[in-house]
Amino acid sequence: MTRATNSDSNRQLAWVIDLNKCLGCQTCSVACKVLWTREEGEEHQWWRSVNTQPGEGTPKSWEQMGGGIDPQTQEPRPGHQPTREEFGGAWEFNFKEVLYGGNAGKEFLEPQAPRKNRWAMNWDEDQGAGEWPNSYHFYLPRMCNHCSRPVCQEACPVGAIYKRDDGIVLRDEEVCSGARFCMEACPYKKIYFNYQRHVAQQCIGCYPRIEAGVAPSCVRQCPGRALFIGWRDDEGGAIHRLIREWKVALPLHGEYGTGPNVFYVPPLSADRLNEDMSFQNDVPRIPPEYLESLFGPAVHDALNTLKREIASVRAGGSSEIIDTLVAYQWHELLGPFSKDPVSV
Repeated sequence: MTRATNSDSNRQLAWVIDLNKCLGCQTCSVACKVLWTREEGEEHQWWRSVNTQPGEGTPKSWEQMGGGIDPQTQEPRPGHQPTREEFGGAWEFNFKEVLYGGNAGKEFLEPQAPRKNRWAMNWDEDQGAGEWPNSYHFYLPRMCNHCSRPVCQEACPVGAIYKRDDGIVLRDEEVCSGARFCMEACPYKKIYFNYQRHVAQQCIGCYPRIEAGVAPSCVRQCPGRALFIGWRDDEGGAIHRLIREWKVALPLHGEYGTGPNVFYVPPLSADRLNEDMSFQNDVPRIPPEYLESLFGPAVHDALNTLKREIASVRAGGSSEIIDTLVAYQWHELLGPFSKDPVSV
């Protein structure tokens, strides 16, 4: 990816993802994959992925890999560099033996990878945590966070990574030396390495679409209407109101210090069940402390706000917050990027 023309100056694009509406269908992942990662060396790359939480995600155990900004020195903190195996990816299957080897009924399709190293983008999908009848899980879409302070940029030894005036973080692949310090420093581990071209790659925020007034593919294709896009400084837009005014959209692992610009409306939870299947009123099945580990202490106020607004609507009242999150008209999700991609 070579350097692109900057768009609107001194603004920051942001995404908001409502985890109460995410279906875990991977449509956003596939839309991104089909559009951007079809070239040589990109087979294992999923710039957009949907993890099941709690879970190990992709790359495997990414939350334990370190990185981010050191709160004491304010310098990039090196972490683990994810391997190809930890990311997982597409495998070769034994098609030849099964379909053409005359072994019908004897050979069965299976991945041709060592069992101990098997992993994939959604390998632990729907597993979650807890025990029946109080098992639980929710879906967490992830991508490059296009951080306000991109630690990948600070860690790059050759200056290949830059932040556009619209807040999108890109890299000049003609400059990238393949040192992979960006992969170590990124605490979200959403930077991939192209082993054929010897360059690192990550989500580009669909910037050609943004420049044409078209929403990113992940936003436009989401069947659950869970994704919003817009400017953080647009006080009348859904992004600003959900993040700044209503404070119901929160960053993932804000303690990493990079100022991520992908925000999440945290998941509400059913109440726990007793052995006789009666409800433990006001005891959520998803442990609040687990949500706090992801989204910080502000998650409790955000959930209380959502519960209060839902109760108001159920009692016959109204709620701007709920109306915004419901998004009765799908184009409300697109912010200023409402052009039909076919028209540009």
